[in-house]
Amino acid sequence: MQQQERAKLFASLHVKDRPLILYNAWDAGSAKAIADAGSPAIATGSWAVAAAQGYGDGESMPFASVEFIVARIAAAVDVPVTVDVEGGYSEDPQLCAANVARLLEHGVVGINFEDRIVHGKGLHGLELQCARIAAIRAMADARGVPLFINARTDLFLGTGVKPPEGMAEAKDRAAAYARAGASGYFVPGLVDLSAIRELSNAVELPLNVMAMPGLPAVRELAQAGVARISYGPSAYLLAMETIQRAARDILEERQAA
Repeated sequence: MQQQERAKLFASLHVKDRPLILYNAWDAGSAKAIADAGSPAIATGSWAVAAAQGYGDGESMPFASVEFIVARIAAAVDVPVTVDVEGGYSEDPQLCAANVARLLEHGVVGINFEDRIVHGKGLHGLELQCARIAAIRAMADARGVPLFINARTDLFLGTGVKPPEGMAEAKDRAAAYARAGASGYFVPGLVDLSAIRELSNAVELPLNVMAMPGLPAVRELAQAGVARISYGPSAYLLAMETIQRAARDILEERQAA
């Protein structure tokens, strides 16, 4: 399947009331396992990708390493691949676009792109964040790739902001990001069902939420109009917990022998 066709297929999987479930991968092996389980697409999560290589989250992992891992993932599966690029590894719109272009060379058809100031505090202002989204969109369009730009806002993630006070800004950001060329709207940290429903009804972009404590069941989220549910580092944490437990049992058994 050509990259353009995969990109169109990936976009078509975002259906309001019938959310796309993405159990996030962190390397080629995990991506292949998730694809073999029947997932229609593969998504990476920056936290898990970095942790698997001994790095912390927040663009501390060299982008060349990210590119290498993404290339291996894309080569290992036959389904659309979307990548968490955090803040694009630069505040400069053109450098963000250039970095994303490197991933497109490996067949990637989607990205998560966040508005958090990675090496600072708070969120980027609307003007700058929209300029960054627009630059990525222009780059992808120039290459003939209908890239799915999942515009992520960290408005409700680790900020202490909760609905209803953050809803007006969440709606404003969604509208602005859509005008700049975003394809979807990702709001991790938002778990209140009534707020999720309100936001879904108010925004034109497919709404993406992240699995975390307090998030309602998939059926409820579907009824609220959610189009995508991401599982973030869940798979990685489960895998590492399983490995640690097995290693501990083996070591304890050997010591007792």
